[in-house]
Amino acid sequence: MNHCATATFTVAFGKSGRPQATPDPPQPRIARVARHLALAHEIERRVRAGELDDLADAARVFGLTRARVTQLVSLTLLAPAIQAEILAMPPITTGRDPITERTLRPIVAEPVWERQLAMWNELNGRTAA
Repeated sequence: MNHCATATFTVAFGKSGRPQATPDPPQPRIARVARHLALAHEIERRVRAGELDDLADAARVFGLTRARVTQLVSLTLLAPAIQAEILAMPPITTGRDPITERTLRPIVAEPVWERQLAMWNELNGRTAA
């Protein structure tokens, strides 16, 4: 003898009668490029102090590729004024970061700080006074 049971459910799709909690506004965050620059200085400091053998060792310790560590540490070649502006950037509250490490690569490749500053000002929509 075969007994089958049948169950019937009512499923309500859509809005429930419970009020929805309003999401918390996003917390301000430090710009990624500022965090990258701080990490680059930390890596350089630890290599100079002998805590890390070299950039390859830093890559192993931080779980990054050697190429990525080289990209990050190259940010320390920026003119001090540019580095100061990056580190002083206001917190990001919405949207994407205005400046990225990738957008800084052409500036980093320029060895003359005065030309770096001109490129930086152009990137930020400022003209020379």
